This record gives sequence, C-alpha cells and structure tokens, in this order.
Amino acid sequence: MPRRAATENLVRLTKALIPTLCVAEGQSERVVWDSETVGLGLRLRHSGNAAWIVRPPRKGGASRIITLGSLASVPLADARKAAADRMATAMLGVDHHAEREASKARAAVTFGNVLVRYLTRQEARLRPSSFRDTRRYLDVHAKRLHSLPLADIRRAQVAALLGEIAERSGPFASNRARAALSAFFAWAVGEGLVELNPVVGSNKHASETARDRVLTEGELVAVWRAADGDAFGPIVRLLLLTGQRREEVAAMRWPELDLQAALWRLPGERTKNGRPHDVPLSVAALKILAAVPMRDGRDHVFGVRGGGFSGFSKAKRELDERAGIEVAWRLHDLRRTTATTMADKLNIQPHIVEAILNHISGHKAGVAGIYNRAAYAAEKRAALDAWGAHVLALLEAQTDCSL
Repeated sequence: MPRRAATENLVRLTKALIPTLCVAEGQSERVVWDSETVGLGLRLRHSGNAAWIVRPPRKGGASRIITLGSLASVPLADARKAAADRMATAMLGVDHHAEREASKARAAVTFGNVLVRYLTRQEARLRPSSFRDTRRYLDVHAKRLHSLPLADIRRAQVAALLGEIAERSGPFASNRARAALSAFFAWAVGEGLVELNPVVGSNKHASETARDRVLTEGELVAVWRAADGDAFGPIVRLLLLTGQRREEVAAMRWPELDLQAALWRLPGERTKNGRPHDVPLSVAALKILAAVPMRDGRDHVFGVRGGGFSGFSKAKRELDERAGIEVAWRLHDLRRTTATTMADKLNIQPHIVEAILNHISGHKAGVAGIYNRAAYAAEKRAALDAWGAHVLALLEAQTDCSL
C-alpha cells in the first residue's frame, strides 16, 4: 500500500517531547513545527531518521524548506538559533535556497574540470615545448588541486603546494609552477570563474636574476670537469659546444646525426621557431657522441625512456655540488656563454652567431633567412670549430684536465 503524504503539527518542541514523536502507520514522514521559534520544524521519516528544517519566507509568499542538520548532530538550542538566523536574513531579502544552489554550482567548477578547457586553449597558442611545460606543471605538479572547487582554492593551499614542489624538484621548478598557476588563475578571473588569483602574494622559492649570466672561463672549466661520470654530463658538454637549447640536445635522435659529415640536422618540429636547423659538429662534439652507446630499438641518444633525457632538476643540483660555483647559474647560461664568447673573443660576426643559435631576427629575418641558411653553412662550421678549439684550449691550460 502506498504511503500517505507527510502530516504537519504545531507544538512546543522540548527535549522531553522529541523522543516521543513518531510517524503514524502508513505515513512516509511527519513534520512537527516549533511554536516557539517561527519557521523551525523537525522532519521525522518512517525509517527513523530525523532532521531539523527551516522554512523562511520568500518574495511572493512562496517558501522553500532548508535542512539545518540531523537531530542526532544538532541540539535543539542550536537548531533554534540557526532557524532564527535564517528567518532574520530571509526577512532582509536573502534567498538561502538560491545561495545554496549557487554554492553547489561553484563546487562543480573544479580546478581539474576547468584545466581541460584551459589546456585546450593554450595548446593552440603556445609553442610545443612551452605547452609541454605548462601541462606538466598544472596537470602533474598541481594534481592535488584538481578535485577542489576552483573558487575555494586559497593562497595558503597554493603556497603549500609550491613548497612541496621546491622540496621535491628544486626552487626554480617551484617558480615555474608558480608562474603557470598564476597564468591559469588570471585566465580564470578573466573568464568570470573566480574573483581573485590566489597565487598573487605567494612567495617565490628562488631569486630570479636577470637573464644575462655569462660564465667566466674558470666557471666554464669547472662545469666541464663536473660534467663527468653520469648520463647528464654529455648533455651539458654538448650544450656548451653547440650553443643549442636544452630540450633540443636532451631529445637528440640518432637519425638526426650524420657523424661522417659532422652534422646534426634538427627538423623544424623540434626547433623553437619551427624551422629546420643544421648544426656543424666540432671535433670535441664528435668525440662526445662517439662515446655514447647506441641501444637497440631507441632513436634517442640520451635518456632511458621514450622522449629523451628527463630529470633535469636533480641532475643539475648534483652537477652544482660537484662544480662548486658560488653564483647561481642556469643551463641556458651555457648557450649565452657560447654566443657571447664567440662574439667577444673569437670575433665571430653577429649574423653568424645568430645563424648558429637559429635566431630568426636581424640578418636571418624574412626571405633573406631562407637563402642565408645555405650561405652560412661554411661560416657556422668554422665558428663552431673555433669555439670547440677554444674550449679545449681552456681545458688544456688547466693541470690534469682533459676531454
């Protein structure tokens, strides 16, 4: 037999009365309204569960019931106070039901849900290497934020996350994660998804210096010496000898190398500007590559998994400990050191240095760059040969130092 609808009563609810209340046979539930506190009721269900409710007035005379909590967890005095507060704010025009629905809607907009939309947008805007970094920081490093409502994330949570990243992956990785998070939340503010960027005001875990660091000759030698005995060393030395970017060297593939012609042919999909780039290999660079074993089934020169070498933060920290350089430096500084020393000490012309670095600016911009790529091949080789010889000369000037 179907149960009948709920019945309602108006009585003064007391601690002694409440345990005696029950639902009549055949009723699905019963609501007992308190005569002392306007709007407060106790909903009794046939299952035995009971909960405090309040029915504040709404404009137009309509009303909606709001649950305050279970009878087991909310004492009568607290229920009366909560009901009185809800009734008072309702009289002032506050729509508690609408607020609750809005809160549910905000809770459904999680970091992870919004991130999918953000990454789709960023993939179309960023170069591949930048997009990979952004996705790694937001999708992997910030994984603990994914289930949280976006609007509920606070600065303290962001700061705690950045501290964990600094401890696990290093301070500069934490700074990069901070920048990625800040860009994400700034976009979310612009989309109307949140009101504030919780990254603003959080601390950086490393002081960022201007990107003009050039290693001294002594530091260059120290780095070269320290880059020995592990899988990271050949990468560091090739970064210095070729002047190419970290990701390009770390993901170097055997099919890109023509060792007989002493040439590394970078395809356009692996360069920052999307253009193919030929890098002549000096004697020193060839000697390093000759010592790297080729492994069956792997195109990548470095790394143990697909995608080339990874784990830069840990490898760089260990390199720094061996090198003992007091002033902080970055792997990108090797590229700058190569370019600066070529120009200042080896008198290599600026447009040749640009050609070696694969910069699309100045002499290489526009249509001229297409023709200059072939025209500068001999000049690039001569410059990199001279640079390799210069590095070897620095090493030979130090006692007990060899390639």
